[in-house]
Amino acid sequence: MRIGVFLVAAGFPGMAPGDVLRGTMEAIEAAERAGFDDAWIAEHHFMSYGVCPSAVTLAAVALGRTSRITVGTAVSVLSAQHPVALAEQAAILHHVSDGRFRLGVGRGGPWLELEVFGTGTARFERGFPESLDLLCTALNGGPVAGDGEFFRFREVTMVPQARMSPVVACTSDGTVRLAAERGLPMLVGMHIGDEEKAEMIAAYEGYATGPAPHIGAALGYVADTTEQAVREMRESLPRWLGPGLAGYVPVDGRPPPRRNIAEYVDLLCRIHPVGSAEHCVEKIITTAARTGLRHLILMVEGAGDRARTLENIARLGAEVLPAVRRRGPGAA
Repeated sequence: MRIGVFLVAAGFPGMAPGDVLRGTMEAIEAAERAGFDDAWIAEHHFMSYGVCPSAVTLAAVALGRTSRITVGTAVSVLSAQHPVALAEQAAILHHVSDGRFRLGVGRGGPWLELEVFGTGTARFERGFPESLDLLCTALNGGPVAGDGEFFRFREVTMVPQARMSPVVACTSDGTVRLAAERGLPMLVGMHIGDEEKAEMIAAYEGYATGPAPHIGAALGYVADTTEQAVREMRESLPRWLGPGLAGYVPVDGRPPPRRNIAEYVDLLCRIHPVGSAEHCVEKIITTAARTGLRHLILMVEGAGDRARTLENIARLGAEVLPAVRRRGPGAA
């Protein structure tokens, strides 16, 4: 199995964005030391839920500070930027990192960046397939031309050329089908449990011509006991999730998303590896067995403190990863 870290650059109350971003870099360096396979950086705009508005930029910094670990975006919001420009940035990182960069993209939501960056709600509502196809063509070395509803431009040659395939964040059947028909792996979010993840993968396989190396996100936090870990997450996560989720502001007047924060935290603690080291190992192995996933990325920032995040990464690396690799699917 591959196990990585998932970094939201979570803006907990009282934390300056610059400190959060520096802490995110420290976490990626710590993940490399701890033996994680990869680190994935989220992207959000104009909100405290995540204070990184350019996952590609932060990934570039992380790649320059590391030597082994793969760094990816989870995800770059494709509806808010030009797909060919994003492909150019990805190609640069691919070459200068000797292939350690992976691009994850998502449709995003009807949020403020659509207005601020001028892409509009139409790009979000119906432009994702066109954007994704242009991105894939550009990442396949080009040449690429635009002749659709949202992009019209003459044929150009990609410089530099790179041969890469993006990962696609999927939360709906339409996006699952889109990824499957193009043979692109899915990134499945941490808001759903094993049963729903398995259903999404089964739906993908119904549309696709073959399997793909999907990635599943999960909350990951280890403590001396499961009771302690759950208690600490119940204390810390609402401080971030409350104001953070409130920052999702629809640009078109639709009602904003609402979620019972306490119930959501309880769900995350129940369905993900939050607990003692042994409990975390069992959760990861169980998820792999139930879903078929062989690549999980753990959101490790739940404590809301830089020092505790680094400690969590170190403990996961020392107490959980070796046991998962020894006992999990594919172990020798």
